[in-house]
Amino acid sequence: MAAFGAFALLIALVLAAYNLVAGGVALRLLAVGGRARIAPERLAETARRAGIAGFFAIMAAAFALVWSVFHNDFTIEYIVEHSNRALPAAYKFAALWSGQEGSLLLWASLLAIYGFVLRVRHHSDVKLHAYAGTILAGVQVFFLLLLNFAAPPFSGVRGGIAPPDGNGLNPLLQYPEMVIHPPMLYLGYVGFSVPFAFALGALMMRYPGEKWIHITRRWTMATWMFLTIGIFLGMHWAYAVLGWGGYWGWDPVENASLMPWLTGTAFLHSVMMQEKRGMMKSWNVWLIFATFLLTLLGTLLTRAGLVSSVHAFAQSSIGDWFVGFMVIVLAVCLFTYILQRDHLKSEHQMESLVSRESSFLFNNLVLLAACFTILWGTLFPVLSEYFEGTKKTVAGAYYSHVAIPIGVFLLFLTGVGPLLAWRASSFKSLRKNFVLPGIAFLATVVVCIAAGLKPWADEGIFYSTMTFALGVAVATAICSEFLRGAGVLHRQTGKNFAASTVLLVRRSTRRYGGYIVHLGLVVIFIGFAGYAFNRSAEKEMAVGSKMEIGPYTLVNLGNTEESNANYDTEFSQLDVFENGKKILDQPMSPEKRVYLVNGQPQTMVANHSTLRWDLYVVYEGKNPDTGLPIIKAFLNPLVTWIWIGLVVVVFGTLVALVPSLSPVRAVVAVPSSTGPLPGAAAVRATGGGN
Repeated sequence: MAAFGAFALLIALVLAAYNLVAGGVALRLLAVGGRARIAPERLAETARRAGIAGFFAIMAAAFALVWSVFHNDFTIEYIVEHSNRALPAAYKFAALWSGQEGSLLLWASLLAIYGFVLRVRHHSDVKLHAYAGTILAGVQVFFLLLLNFAAPPFSGVRGGIAPPDGNGLNPLLQYPEMVIHPPMLYLGYVGFSVPFAFALGALMMRYPGEKWIHITRRWTMATWMFLTIGIFLGMHWAYAVLGWGGYWGWDPVENASLMPWLTGTAFLHSVMMQEKRGMMKSWNVWLIFATFLLTLLGTLLTRAGLVSSVHAFAQSSIGDWFVGFMVIVLAVCLFTYILQRDHLKSEHQMESLVSRESSFLFNNLVLLAACFTILWGTLFPVLSEYFEGTKKTVAGAYYSHVAIPIGVFLLFLTGVGPLLAWRASSFKSLRKNFVLPGIAFLATVVVCIAAGLKPWADEGIFYSTMTFALGVAVATAICSEFLRGAGVLHRQTGKNFAASTVLLVRRSTRRYGGYIVHLGLVVIFIGFAGYAFNRSAEKEMAVGSKMEIGPYTLVNLGNTEESNANYDTEFSQLDVFENGKKILDQPMSPEKRVYLVNGQPQTMVANHSTLRWDLYVVYEGKNPDTGLPIIKAFLNPLVTWIWIGLVVVVFGTLVALVPSLSPVRAVVAVPSSTGPLPGAAAVRATGGGN
């Protein structure tokens, strides 16, 4: 199977190279015109079919690697390093992305899937799809070069003698979410290749209008959704596995996933200005160019070992390949932009600072400022080592000092944007739209102070109070939009309020799906705001010992050691009482595992989660002097709302992906004796029936 997989990758490289070269030649012939020995249309079609065939070749290689993992083929070095016989079946899938070679194959496989869909759905605009398919082929050639020469996944074991067992999967990856998190993250990373290819192709061919944005809108939204899910699954994994009581530590690999999310979010907002007003065309192409380059940087940081990170599961020397490819991509983008920049002139200018255009512009500037801040902090250790010979790290306080106020300001813009009109907003409309959110903001501040918060005494509490108040204000503004629109439809159609709300959303899924996404982000920010109120306690706990934290009392029922074929484990069993009353039927059991095949430890957190807070308990091991287990407990307010907010964001994105309800056209019969009517012969029905 190893020989089959290696051959499939070689065939895939040949097909991708043909797709790139033949597609490029065909497009050049079409651009210059004139007669040629081979019709450019036929050459372009052969390139498209080569891309489709390449999909099957890459899928065959991926199947070969997974098959080899499940069949414990330890003649392959990669499987020796990342699997073993006792590894549970679900985690054998995770072996595909636990190492560098497998993760690159996953990248190429997902790109092949996206490319396959693009190439079989090319009928809407054949030439633009041909440009995009050729550009994707160029990206695919790079990854297949890596897989064939720099990081081949089917290399034979060193010495030629297969060991009886492998070294096993990294213990940190042996958690259910890690079967989902990396593929979701990579679906986001790889997916941004598609809007990048369309944007670069449209610029190369001086594509008229904004049709390329309409074609790629759903690609971009789906990709953004996958990346969002991947980021939050990573946060939840860090929260549940690493045992430090938090979900975001400004780790370089965490930052690497956040940066393309920020620029991708800016792009999704900015393209609306191009669609509505023909503005910010240059911004948009550079936003998507930057997003694609940041996905490559994220893959580089994760897989090339440039930075130290608990998330960097593969270390290697392929950094030079990635840097070289990123330089080529940047050079192509810059050359094309300079050559075609006159095609990107804005059709209108900003007319007022109090307008929806200005809110989008501020939104873009803030998102880009956040991205640059994170990029600088992430690359600072690399740059300091290169220029000074000493690697200097950036503390989390650097990011928090900048990111928290930026986040609060973004929350403010989230509520302001939908309340402003295009071009300019009148004072009357501002007063009408901002009264309720303003009242909600002030009322929330008063309630927070009455509840005992002192925002003037502590910076963290100040920002949390502002987040609570702005969150309520934004939610009020969003709900007002739904209520206003549903009320109009209720009066027009006579439907009940719930049916009117559904009809309202179906008529403009993109708009109201976006509102739902904004509402989900509000919920997430509320969850983030709870971080300022975290508490913790730590104690050595013999059997019968008690530890108090907040309203909870933990009582140690006993300490246990167990073993199985995969790992040894130590854990404590803790009864939980709230205000003197036992609240759990089963005791909490935080544990510490040590995996037999490689001796690596892993923390398994016990977490009792409510809407108010999480009781988060960690078994930190035994004190070597006393032999007693050390238990650390955290009380983390509002964390559950982060995960609820993610569900709302995903739901809103799915709503926005659904096509809006098409208006019904009713043909009006006109008697021939009356002659033609001066008006239209069709009446557009705005509802779905009265």
